[in-house]
Amino acid sequence: MTRGALDPGFDTLPRVIPIFPLTGVLMLPGGHLPLNIFEPRYLALTRAALAEEHRVIGMVQPRVPDPGDNRGVTTVEGGGDQPETYATGCAGRITSFTETEDGRYQLNLTGLCRFDIAEEMAPQNDYRRVLADYHRYRGDLADEAAPGIDRARLLAVIRRFFDHRDIDANWDAIEATPDARLVTSLAMSCPFGASERQALLEAPDTAERARLIITLLEMALIETSGTSDASH
Repeated sequence: MTRGALDPGFDTLPRVIPIFPLTGVLMLPGGHLPLNIFEPRYLALTRAALAEEHRVIGMVQPRVPDPGDNRGVTTVEGGGDQPETYATGCAGRITSFTETEDGRYQLNLTGLCRFDIAEEMAPQNDYRRVLADYHRYRGDLADEAAPGIDRARLLAVIRRFFDHRDIDANWDAIEATPDARLVTSLAMSCPFGASERQALLEAPDTAERARLIITLLEMALIETSGTSDASH
């Protein structure tokens, strides 16, 4: 994907990054995620990130594993009330921010590159930090390309889903959006569950992510067909 002058290249991505565990929130490379920060530990995290040249925060999802199942889960040293998280997240750069009169931060994160948590570091000012391993996701920083997408099927199922949920959409804008950007926007904005969002994050490429979106939305439409109040 195209990068701005202030975005780090692969070799300059920071190894130790603060993480923000947030259930049901998906950030993908190239996507834009607004955040409203008010909890003291995350205000401290934000101030620390803004003090760094790279301004990077890692977004991860908490996860409560099945008993005895530790696959894909990392645990913070010292435990406490910190939740276990999935082992894969996405690093994003603070590209704009506002400090409100009541002391909150309103941020916009732009997704850079996914990472695996190689190691959890000791907390700092109550927020969590990890050693991020980006190597499996070097392709996230490549130019935008999304070969193999069934765009017609994707648009058809999105239209059916939006109609079913009475969601208004600017179809001229949607149809004009390039494949990779469209898939990223849909993955981040559609009302998927936490495990579904994690599967979308971990999809190997944009084409597979598009196929997964189609499958999830088609399943949601099947599950809710014939009912007016069921939700996916």
